[in-house]
Amino acid sequence: MLKKILLGVVILIVVLAGVSYLFPRYVEVSRSAQLAASPQTLYPIVATPAEWPNWSPWNKRDSNMTISFSGPASGEGARWEWKSESQGDGSMVFTRVEPMRRVSYELTIAGMGPPSYGDFTFVPNANGTLVTWDMTADMGNSPIGRWFGLMMPGMLGKDFDDGLRSLDAYASSMQ
Repeated sequence: MLKKILLGVVILIVVLAGVSYLFPRYVEVSRSAQLAASPQTLYPIVATPAEWPNWSPWNKRDSNMTISFSGPASGEGARWEWKSESQGDGSMVFTRVEPMRRVSYELTIAGMGPPSYGDFTFVPNANGTLVTWDMTADMGNSPIGRWFGLMMPGMLGKDFDDGLRSLDAYASSMQ
């Protein structure tokens, strides 16, 4: 009986691992929101790492997060690193910027595999700015990573929605 149970568990693990390779390796998350502020107000907030603790959903969850900044204060090459018991340790560097239009970044979270890559885009309109926050994560070849990738859009999407709402409120408070 024990051999049958053990064989069943082994077969289940093999099947779950095999099925995981049917899932996409790359996961994309994207959220957009209409914000009241102009790109001239929003861009410097997003392109300056020292501003992120004022609106980022992850910083708001851990008031004990330790943060250090390096490189230029803003724009391409600006970098910040953090250590957090609840949010993990990581770093973000801005890899490409187009003032008032786009901020691209590379995000690395310790123990989470390859870096993720994201963008903020700012499209002005009569009501302020349409802001889109995109990110692509490489879930690697690990079956666990691939299964985790199924949950990532829902989990990270909520964070992006919260972050965009908080960015809107923070930018409005500056005007």
